[in-house]
Amino acid sequence: MADKPIQGEKRVFMTGNEVVAYAAMAAKAEIMYGYPITPQNEIMHYWTRMAPKYNREFLQTEDELSAGFTTLGGVLAGRKAFTATAGPGNTLMQEPMSMAEAMRLPSVVVVQQRGGPSTATVIYSQQEVTMTTLGGNGEGLRVVYSTSTHQELFDYTIKAFNTAWKYRFPTFVLGDGYQAKMRESLTMYDPEERGIELLPAQPYMGKPGTPGVDRPPSQYRNTYNVEEELYEVLQGYFEDYAKMAPEVAEYESFGVDDSDLVVVSHGVVARACKEAVKELREAGVKVGYFRPITLRPLPEKQLREAAEKSGRFLVAESAQGQLDRLLKEALFGAKVEMIPMYKPGVGITSEEVAARVKSVMG
Repeated sequence: MADKPIQGEKRVFMTGNEVVAYAAMAAKAEIMYGYPITPQNEIMHYWTRMAPKYNREFLQTEDELSAGFTTLGGVLAGRKAFTATAGPGNTLMQEPMSMAEAMRLPSVVVVQQRGGPSTATVIYSQQEVTMTTLGGNGEGLRVVYSTSTHQELFDYTIKAFNTAWKYRFPTFVLGDGYQAKMRESLTMYDPEERGIELLPAQPYMGKPGTPGVDRPPSQYRNTYNVEEELYEVLQGYFEDYAKMAPEVAEYESFGVDDSDLVVVSHGVVARACKEAVKELREAGVKVGYFRPITLRPLPEKQLREAAEKSGRFLVAESAQGQLDRLLKEALFGAKVEMIPMYKPGVGITSEEVAARVKSVMG
C-alpha cells in the first residue's frame, strides 16, 4: 500500500472532478459518502479507484439525503468525511447540512453546479448560489468557496477541510459543470510538504472515559424545548460566525482604485471577466475587476471600498441575479449603481463582457 497519493509537486492535466478526488486524498479525508448525479459523478469514480490503495473508504447511499446524513455520522464517529453533489442532490443535501449547522459539525460538501430548476440540464450553471449559501432552514451559518480554476479546486478542497474542522461550520466548495468536466493544467502537491498543517478529525461520540465522571458529557442537539433556549444557543453561534467571517473571507481584485466601473463576478465566469478587464485596461478603459472567492461570508469591507471608489458595479453571472442579491445585502446603504449581466444556465465569454462594459461606459 502506497504511503501518500501525492509526493512532492507534480504538474498534471486532468478534469476538475479528478482534481477534487486527489485534493480530498491530499487533505487526508478518510471516507466519502455519495450518490451519483451528473456532473459530479467522477469525483466518486476517482475516489473509489484510489481508496483501496491508500486505506480510505467509500459508501454509496440510496440518495443524497442519506449521503448527507451518513457524512455527519462519519464526522460524529471521528472520521474526516465528505460528500459531493449537484442540482437536485444539493437540494436534498440542505436538510443534513442544516443539522450540521445546528450541531456545529464540521462537514465538507463539493458542489458541481448544473442548470435548474429541478432536473433542468446536467451541464452547467451558477444557479445554486442562493441554495448553497443560505439553503436549509436557519440562518446560513456556513462557508462557501467559489472556485474559478482547477488549481483552485485543488487548493480550496484542501482548505475546506481545515476551515470546517477549525470553525465547525459546514463548508462548501462551489464548482460547476464546466470545471467538473473540462481538462486543465494545475500543480498538485502534498500540503504538509508546503507547511500546511492538516487539522485532524476528532470523535464527537464514543470518547474514552465515563461521561459526567472523568469527562464532560457529549451533548449535540438540533432540537430545543422552548423558544428562549434556541435563541440563547443561536446568539453564541452568531457571535462565533461574526468573529470567524473576516478571518475566512477572501477575494481577488485589480484596477479598482482608478476605475469608473467594476466588473464583479465569481467562479468560472470570473475567468471571462478577468480576461476582458485586462484587455480593456490595456486599451485605456478605466474598468476594475472584483471577484469574491468566499460567497459566504462575503468580503464585505473590501466590496464596500470598491463600491465607494467606482460608484458602479457590473454584475456578471450565469444566474438571474443570485450573486447580485448577496451583493445588495452586503452593500446596503452604499451609493453604488448595480448593472446586471445575467445569463442563467449559460456560459459567458470575455467578448460578451467587454462588449457590455463598452456599452455601459459609452
